[in-house]
Amino acid sequence: MEAILLVGGQGTRLRPLTLTTPKPMLPLAGIPFITHQLLRARQAGVDHVVLATSYKAAMFRDHFGDGATLGLALSYAVEHEPLGTGGALRNATGHLRGDGPVIILNGDVLGGLDLVAMVDHHRHGAADVTLHLRRVPDPTAYGVVTTDRDGRVSAFDEKTDRPATDQVNAGTYVFSRAALQAIPPGRVVSVERETFPRLIGEGRRVLGLHDDAYWLDIGTPATYLRGNCDLVTGLAPSAALDATPADTLVLAGAEIGDGAELSGGTVVGHRTAVGAQAQLCRSVIFDDAAIGAGARLTDAVVGRGARIGAGAVVDGVMLGDRAEVPPGARLIGAVPVRG
Repeated sequence: MEAILLVGGQGTRLRPLTLTTPKPMLPLAGIPFITHQLLRARQAGVDHVVLATSYKAAMFRDHFGDGATLGLALSYAVEHEPLGTGGALRNATGHLRGDGPVIILNGDVLGGLDLVAMVDHHRHGAADVTLHLRRVPDPTAYGVVTTDRDGRVSAFDEKTDRPATDQVNAGTYVFSRAALQAIPPGRVVSVERETFPRLIGEGRRVLGLHDDAYWLDIGTPATYLRGNCDLVTGLAPSAALDATPADTLVLAGAEIGDGAELSGGTVVGHRTAVGAQAQLCRSVIFDDAAIGAGARLTDAVVGRGARIGAGAVVDGVMLGDRAEVPPGARLIGAVPVRG
């Protein structure tokens, strides 16, 4: 089995962290986010993955190489100009090696969807495309998907103010080779606004598979933070981590001062120093940072090499790489500090 992993976006909602690192390479529970996706694909029997890259494309190859350390074969399809979701898929198609259905993974999604069941559903339904579907409280932020009683998709409306249902596109697909080849090459194409509506209009078999396993779009500071904490505490599944839930994750080389309290799924990065009596709750601290004595961090993301002064209070704030917070300062839900 083969897969295409869409990792070309710039992750603008996670700036300043993504000014130096593509969103799919940001650490989630101490390792690049897409490591969780790649190992989940391998667990489902995928042996070759094409990474559809664009923004800071070299960082993916530099880190993962040929994929051998993960037990996978990795190829890289680079877009020199962003081509949209459909254009990225078409650009990656030339790197595929087989002739069976292809799993499409989105570089925003952390989840526990049963990929084997989804491929089986696709094959047994003789589908051109199969979409993973979820029900959400507010569907206006997603592609809204209407299905008939047999699970066939009858309408796809991307981010509409008047959703016909609460059933939405969850960002994981299975495509037949013919459906991939039908995407126009060499231009910007949106699968959500062009490909799916066209296939439905042509009467092609587009199926939906509803699945309620863990699912999270990590594209915002709040959901990025939640994804980290959920992985540490065991709420989110991952083939890359010890299955034993924990309250904190302290990575190699980190130093925790006397009396410091860590809770709520907090992650402390490599070589980071946490001062005595500091309190960290539901927070993610990147590598090589320093948290001063008595500092209090809640729902905070702290970038690489950042410095938080003694006694400072940081609550609901995302700080960029090498950001500095003076001793005793209070940052409460402020605009992110850019390093």
